[in-house]
Amino acid sequence: MGALRALAAAGILLWAGAGQAAAFEGVVASIKPVHSLVAGVMKGVGAPGLILKGAASPHTYVMRPSDAAALEAARLVFWVGPHMEAFLARPLRSLARDAAIVELGRAEGVVPLPLREGGMFEAHGHEGGGGHAHSHAHGEADAHMWLDPDNAAAMVRAIAAALSAADPANAPAYADNAAALVARLDALATEIDGELRPLRGKGFVVFHDAYQYFEKRFGVTAAGSITVSPEVLPGAARIAEIRARVRALGVACVFAEPQFEPRLVDVVIEGTGARAGALDPEGGGLAEGPDLYFELLRGLAASLRACLAPDG
Repeated sequence: MGALRALAAAGILLWAGAGQAAAFEGVVASIKPVHSLVAGVMKGVGAPGLILKGAASPHTYVMRPSDAAALEAARLVFWVGPHMEAFLARPLRSLARDAAIVELGRAEGVVPLPLREGGMFEAHGHEGGGGHAHSHAHGEADAHMWLDPDNAAAMVRAIAAALSAADPANAPAYADNAAALVARLDALATEIDGELRPLRGKGFVVFHDAYQYFEKRFGVTAAGSITVSPEVLPGAARIAEIRARVRALGVACVFAEPQFEPRLVDVVIEGTGARAGALDPEGGGLAEGPDLYFELLRGLAASLRACLAPDG
């Protein structure tokens, strides 16, 4: 009887798995927001690996041996592109030779914005203890594309297409997951648009210029940034200039980022009447997974509300 039960159980398992493809492995994502979108598309099929864990910033990250091993074993790698994850550009060429590389910043439907210049978005002379200020080529696109949910939806479609091409057996699951994810992104955009509408016209300054996709989508506008590139800390002259502009423009808030030196914001707002806040464009303080993207954008909206309308 025991043998018969075992055979019956095996038959049930085989029948239950008859229409179900095997899990897909060997998928790697660069940063947490990308990983979140990929994880959402892969839900129920597999789980992508993540290169940048914890609160690390792609602007200053140094590859570890475990990262190299993950790239060498990868079948599919998703990243925004070389202007965001510059540390990955060379390893992808040398280590991920057998993988399909998907640059989501160039996905169909993603609308790029040029880097902002002028006013408090412009670096002047030399910054950071005599070091040369980081410069961008004119016309270069801002790489923080995921902060507009419409761009994120375009990325989701590209992710589903790449996964389906690499793993046709699970293509229906990827298509269903992508459709559900796009619907969630549309609902998220409507939710945040309503929450931030009362804040339109209130001035704020950010640590570095990472938020223009979010600003344009939801109608809020930064007056400038403390530094053009977060890997280059601003010098005393730049800090003094920004403090004077914050005072003259009546800027309500200056936002730090958790990956970089928060005391700079305290120096900038000293004597201006502006409040200090914090924004995290990459979800460094959030747990990785399919819900991170939604927590990230809701967190940005909540931080803006808390600082710009503390009594609202």
